[in-house]
Amino acid sequence: MSAPTNITYRKKARELVVTFTDTQFALSAEYLRVYSPSAEVRGHGPEERKLVSGKKHVALADIEAVGNYAIRLTFDDGHDTGLYAWDYLRELHDEHERYWGEYMKELKMANASRLPTIPLAGGAGVGSWKP
Repeated sequence: MSAPTNITYRKKARELVVTFTDTQFALSAEYLRVYSPSAEVRGHGPEERKLVSGKKHVALADIEAVGNYAIRLTFDDGHDTGLYAWDYLRELHDEHERYWGEYMKELKMANASRLPTIPLAGGAGVGSWKP
């Protein structure tokens, strides 16, 4: 597959915009993070794929070219493994509706959320509240 002609990141929208000679599309940082091609997320087969939750507000911190075939994305949560080959980026676009639907079902089945877990502040103790 030929390389994209342009790749840009829309920081405010948290979207990676990928332009090929025949098409242009945007992929959210959240979608790219939860479908990272890394072994940490995908495992070594479909049955080993891990559900990644709490990434609704994740953003890209860096984009690095890897040869003429891929990019490495660094996310602001520290995740930076996995190479996004040109054909995988196009697959993520082409299969977005199906993949995102599967992700939503998996979150629901796991009683998980797209929202990050926010730790409670210490001091008041569990079960108490002071105005």
